[in-house]
Amino acid sequence: MATRPIFIPRGKRGPLVETLPIEIRWHGGFAASQKQKNIAELHRKAATHGYQPVLEVSTKSTLEVGRRLSAFNLKIKVFGQMKCLESVYQGSKVFSESGQHEELTDLNPFEAKKKVRELGKGKIVSFFFEGYEYQTEPKNAFYDWLYLRAITPHEEWIRENLDFVAYSDIEFNPTKSINCQGRAVAVFHALSMRGSTLKCVENFEVFRRMLMLSQKDEVI
Repeated sequence: MATRPIFIPRGKRGPLVETLPIEIRWHGGFAASQKQKNIAELHRKAATHGYQPVLEVSTKSTLEVGRRLSAFNLKIKVFGQMKCLESVYQGSKVFSESGQHEELTDLNPFEAKKKVRELGKGKIVSFFFEGYEYQTEPKNAFYDWLYLRAITPHEEWIRENLDFVAYSDIEFNPTKSINCQGRAVAVFHALSMRGSTLKCVENFEVFRRMLMLSQKDEVI
């Protein structure tokens, strides 16, 4: 057995996203087929709680929109050049001992994620992106903000294709990780419903403060 969350966007006041932990029967193994069995288990169990359809946001999603929204497939504009979102995130980290490893932004996302574990020394003290420094609290703020920047230019297409009540990322284990693609899409969906995406994309501090307020009570 394992516990994995689904993320439910909220369009009204209060939390942007509500998190529902769900216990499922876990299928071990690294094959895509095993991952998809776990996704099916999670979505089936979510339906018993009244949440369907749920979109898996990862490279293992059975739906094209879920795969396209993966941080490993999304591109973000950096000084006029399109780069992989995941690589930009890793290359923006500033470590207390080793500093920033900006060269990671030019690697493919899998290499960047692996390389940062080798190069990064000390704690992550901030993020540095396009000449500006960004705070690390809330811990998922900068990642989610980059994600918003990557997908907001495609907001009209995404809104037409996001006919879902909740989102998941089967690889995300809240006991081991902080950032989550599924939650980032749920945040985007909530902001879109509230008409606040552009305001948040244009000003990290606005988004950070909104996130801090919304995370006070986001677990169901």
